[in-house]
Amino acid sequence: MKKRFTVLMVALSILLALMLAPALSGCDKKDDNSEGGEVYVYNWGGPYIEEDIFKDFEKETGIKVNYSEYQSNEEMYAILKSGSAFYDVIIPSDYMVARLISEGMLEELDFSNIPNYELIDSKYKNLNYDPNGKYSVAYMTGTVGLIYNSALIDDDITSWASLFDSAYAGQILMFDNPRDAFGIALKYLGYSQNSESESEIREAYELLVGQKQILQAYVMDQIFDKLESGEAYIGPYYAGDYLLMLENNPELVFVRPIEGSNAFVDAMCVPKGAKNKTNAEIFIDYMCSTDVAIQNMDAIGYASANYEAAEEYAEELDSEDYDVMFASDEVLASCDVFTNLSQETLELYNDLWTELKR
Repeated sequence: MKKRFTVLMVALSILLALMLAPALSGCDKKDDNSEGGEVYVYNWGGPYIEEDIFKDFEKETGIKVNYSEYQSNEEMYAILKSGSAFYDVIIPSDYMVARLISEGMLEELDFSNIPNYELIDSKYKNLNYDPNGKYSVAYMTGTVGLIYNSALIDDDITSWASLFDSAYAGQILMFDNPRDAFGIALKYLGYSQNSESESEIREAYELLVGQKQILQAYVMDQIFDKLESGEAYIGPYYAGDYLLMLENNPELVFVRPIEGSNAFVDAMCVPKGAKNKTNAEIFIDYMCSTDVAIQNMDAIGYASANYEAAEEYAEELDSEDYDVMFASDEVLASCDVFTNLSQETLELYNDLWTELKR
């Protein structure tokens, strides 16, 4: 689920997409049924894919990969909704897949072009966000937790409470997107991260208002530099990214809070009206192959939905890294998987988030 949003960022991204739209929409793209051509891939920043894979894909298929990144599900959604740019493959998280399906924004996939779909673990097929399995192919899975610098914090961190503790004032980072930020506040308060209760959401909002006074910053990918360098002490982020950060700072520690957390599945989809749908499906199929999935896992630190790749790669991990990448059933039982919320609740989130960020 990788997973990142601010109102300003979305606005800037939309503006950038509008500037690039003529280039994207006016490209001389080959017909889907011809050899070669191109595919436009829109994915999380992070990194969240091994870009060296593109060279091998281009050599094997003759299809050129045009790659760009977004910071959050919400940013990606805003770009697609605006109609300002065209992409062939997107990689949203579970709840956003459901929203895109409900709004008619995804193409049904032709699985005859995705034979490697058989390698996707059955536990990641036909999930609630795509119950009929028509629109998505699971990509990577993971969990959210707390990352802190053990050289700067002596305490034994176990709870989301640390993010609201004035003892760490000025050294705390927080997700710069509403779903994750509200999700953490709701979980800490003992509520579901999928709560539709206005009173519970407003209670979470008040908690976030209080937290704002002691925050260093709202961040997404900026968390890498801030935590690795010791500029900040603690913040929430994704397990896979922690494994990359650990390579640059072995003092960092990853903890799944006792209150529970978020578990996610990110999936590959084709937006409605994609100009290179067949090429998109060929790309998705390539990413599902075992060798490519292993190469990708090694580069980005997330668990592939390809069961062969996951099994093979798990054998190479030490116990600590394994526990981070592959959450136990016990851990997953304490986690919520985000679901698509009602329009009324989404509007409430948007209003409260806008007010919070003023």
